[in-house]
Amino acid sequence: MSRRTAKIVAGAVAVVSAGTAAVLAARPGASAEDEAAGLLPPATAEIERGTLRESVEADGELGYGPKRTASARRQGTVTWLPDSGATVTRGKPLHRIDDDPAILLYGTTPAYRAMSPGDEGRDVAQLEKNLTALGYDGFTADDEYTSSTANAVERWQDDMGLPETGVAELGQVVFAPGAVRVDTLTAEEGAAVAPGQPLLTWTGTEKVVTVRLDVADAAVAKTGAQVSVTLPDGKRTTGKVTEVATVIEPGTGQDAEPTTEIEAQVAITGARSGPAAVGVVFTAAERRGVLTVPVAALVAAPGGGFGVEIVEEVTTRYVPVKTGLFAGGRVEITGDGLTEGLTVGMPK
Repeated sequence: MSRRTAKIVAGAVAVVSAGTAAVLAARPGASAEDEAAGLLPPATAEIERGTLRESVEADGELGYGPKRTASARRQGTVTWLPDSGATVTRGKPLHRIDDDPAILLYGTTPAYRAMSPGDEGRDVAQLEKNLTALGYDGFTADDEYTSSTANAVERWQDDMGLPETGVAELGQVVFAPGAVRVDTLTAEEGAAVAPGQPLLTWTGTEKVVTVRLDVADAAVAKTGAQVSVTLPDGKRTTGKVTEVATVIEPGTGQDAEPTTEIEAQVAITGARSGPAAVGVVFTAAERRGVLTVPVAALVAAPGGGFGVEIVEEVTTRYVPVKTGLFAGGRVEITGDGLTEGLTVGMPK
């Protein structure tokens, strides 16, 4: 996946202020002599009321999200693997070693041990929840592996063609957050494998956008945040950040320092194309229903701060303002008597 650096679309306040200083230096406030002579600003603009947004824009990659690896948990011979691109759902085998299936179950905690009566933990809770979803009963779905759980596991093992021991052995289940899409096969049927040897890689089944951001922009990539995505055909759709992680990439040259980035997964709907580059816009700040003017309309006050030059027919008057959010070439302002529709002076 190509990596790009996100940029501030609206511009940080410090950057905008630097540009504003140049504008203000070139255009001081109207003097009393100018007003008396009837001299007006060379251009004007209106005070508008609306929504002001500061955004972070980044390039993303449309695909199925990060790849994860399914490895052998026991020694033996690979006797079956699914096809690349196949979808595997709960209760179905992800692979077989010595003809024993490794069954896909849903959960975020990886299978790391054999589970038997007396065990407790999140993995046990996941196992029992999946057994219930698959129609097995006679036990309480909590985080305790009881004799009743073992009875249900025996029935499940019988249905799956596994040895009926009542113990969920390591390698009999594979936990994943949901249904998986087989990406690539890294082993072949008939191959002898040892514990830890990769068998295949898998992804989620839904199209997602993977975005890399600078650490400085981490605040905009919060789980649940809404974003705008421009698809390869130019159409726009909305998306939601579902996962955020910190990624450290090693340096590529001798003595090169590693780089740290933020990687966000964005769920979207309506995407039909394969792997492709897309544009993603994150909202960094938003102000609704505020009065705004072009940044160039700000006038430097003699004692510091800013104001605007209100144009009324053939005269002007100076009104001090407080500035808020800078975004998209405009700035939020508040000041005495300011209303939507008033005319302000602008440089040529």
